[in-house]
Amino acid sequence: MRLFIIPISTRRALIYARPLRREHAKDLSILDRITNKAAETWAKWEEADKGWKKHLVLWGNRVQQRIPYEEWGLKSIPSLNAQRRLDESYGSKKIDVLFPGNAIKTEKLQSMLYKIATDRQDLHRKRMWWSFIACPITAPIGLIPLVPNIPFFYLAYRGWSHWRALNGSKHLEYLVEKGLLNPISLPALERLYAKRVSRALKKSDVEQPASSMVEDVEKSDDRLLLRMDDAKKLASMLEAPELALEAERAIIQVEEKLQQDGASRDQDVKKDSHKEKDL
Repeated sequence: MRLFIIPISTRRALIYARPLRREHAKDLSILDRITNKAAETWAKWEEADKGWKKHLVLWGNRVQQRIPYEEWGLKSIPSLNAQRRLDESYGSKKIDVLFPGNAIKTEKLQSMLYKIATDRQDLHRKRMWWSFIACPITAPIGLIPLVPNIPFFYLAYRGWSHWRALNGSKHLEYLVEKGLLNPISLPALERLYAKRVSRALKKSDVEQPASSMVEDVEKSDDRLLLRMDDAKKLASMLEAPELALEAERAIIQVEEKLQQDGASRDQDVKKDSHKEKDL
């Protein structure tokens, strides 16, 4: 397994683990096989021109876009048990963590990863149990002829999703606490982020040393670094095709959050100015 840390903005990053390779398919757990089968079925439904399958896919894709990118990132990390099934010696050597050293300080990487691993554990645990407990309540809907039990499948999916994210977060926490991470600042990522950081911070010198550039990132407010077309570049660069979709989703969500934060600040400034006038 190899981890990637992709800064989306100067304050937010996506974590992504390269998925299990296809030659290991025979070692997948029953749950992973079911998941793969469900993904194949969903892909076939996406080809439908009309009918309930088409409507369900459109609704499902909208739901998936609203799932936080942090959850998707943690879900990409296999459970510790799954990784040990593939490699009995897992845990005896370090895992490479690729990142751009001119956008993230190497000395802060460990604390960043620990925060990513632990921040959402309680949320995923609570929502996982809530989803699984609520599933049986929706089961009677399945008795209605020719009507798919969408509430049941949605709750089951969300429960599974939170379960995967929780396992991924625990695996990442284990790697951080055991000192099993090997940070590597990848030159290709540094070249891409040199341009993106310079643009975001309105700096003209893309040849600025990494140590100097990352200091500028630290001092800046939260600004978007990546564009949508960067997602496929990253996927190609890191030889991880699935990363493109994850990065696109993260860029959209972070951009929306920054716009909301900016609008809130503008409203606060207007309120303060009105108060000063009243005084």
